[in-house]
Amino acid sequence: MNATHIGLVAGALTSVAVIPQVVRTYRTRHARDISIWQPVLLDVGMVLWLIYGIMLKDLPLILANAFSIFCNTLLIGMKIYFKEDDKQRRRDYIDANRSHKEET
Repeated sequence: MNATHIGLVAGALTSVAVIPQVVRTYRTRHARDISIWQPVLLDVGMVLWLIYGIMLKDLPLILANAFSIFCNTLLIGMKIYFKEDDKQRRRDYIDANRSHKEET
């Protein structure tokens, strides 16, 4: 196994790591527990890694970072898109707890 193969495997593993969060956020339609800063900072770092990979013409760096940028950008988009739903769910939760406390 040469360095390119190791880079491709490493890039694939780190790139697919975000997929479970993207799928869960899409299925549940809420992202209130996700900090907006984590995927934003990752995207900024990955854009720099992508530029670096392009400058070096390093296929593992290019592929891994391009895919990761796509996934994290999806997560950012869902965080923004589901923001109002998250606020409403939070208000509903608070109201339900208030009602329950008043009954007891």
